[in-house]
Amino acid sequence: MDLHGKVAVVTGSGRGLGLAYAQALAAAGAAVVVNDVDPGAVDAAVAAITAAGGSAAGAVAAVGDSEAAERLVETAVREFGRLDILVTNAGILRDRVLWKMTDDDFDAVVKVHLRGTFTCARAAAVRMREQGTGGRIVLISSPAGQRGNFGQTNYAAAKAGIVAMARTWALELARSGITVNAVVPVAATEMTKTIPVFAPLIEESERTGAPLPDWLRRDEGLGTVEDVAGLITFLASDAAKDITGQAIGIGGDRLALWAHPREKAVAFAAGGWSADAIAEHWHDGVGAEPETYGIPAPQVPEA
Repeated sequence: MDLHGKVAVVTGSGRGLGLAYAQALAAAGAAVVVNDVDPGAVDAAVAAITAAGGSAAGAVAAVGDSEAAERLVETAVREFGRLDILVTNAGILRDRVLWKMTDDDFDAVVKVHLRGTFTCARAAAVRMREQGTGGRIVLISSPAGQRGNFGQTNYAAAKAGIVAMARTWALELARSGITVNAVVPVAATEMTKTIPVFAPLIEESERTGAPLPDWLRRDEGLGTVEDVAGLITFLASDAAKDITGQAIGIGGDRLALWAHPREKAVAFAAGGWSADAIAEHWHDGVGAEPETYGIPAPQVPEA
């Protein structure tokens, strides 16, 4: 993919998945604004990109408020003259079960993930529409937002909302030539290291440099952060100019298109449905095959 002449902002790109996204975009030729709350991480990321022959500038900011979003766009315009690509990756975790989750736990995660995605996308859309040459907005979601996940009320809700925003903005920005898609990544990160089945495998891979097991890469769709970055570069490119409003999963050896919510089963009753009528017909009617929920537990192959 050739992204020369394009300018990208990647939020939360000081380390992990965000850094992999920024490095991949820069390697394809884009000038990149690296964002993180940690000044040291920003400086290190910019240095790594420039050392590899890329072009990058840093912007230290906590994503969430409009001021931070506008500062990121202003940095792109000041340093590189325009903005063509936005990747909203910044996020935090405050995991707790429902009855232990505090207001602050909920609000902090929603502010960074959901509000931060909104404010950054809004600022980017304003700039891209002013330029009149289209653009690419890539929102980062999660399997937790697609299926729910134990202990992640705040995170799952925010990530589900991000996919809904991608569908909405794809409609609103189509006439401006701006595509909006959500990526649902799975990779070996600090978060996946907390999963007992994955932790020793990831740690062994990091220690020895050996690849993750084939079953993990294929069956669980779990690989390195670099495995995810190719999809970001593709969606940022002209090759993806006709792809918008989609939720696309990637991880390890797996690439997947997530289905949008839709009516699975429908039944009709003249005059409407009473509570008694629903109870009578539910189990052999629309409720005969209820949907599953929650991220499936990893299936470790037998030795």
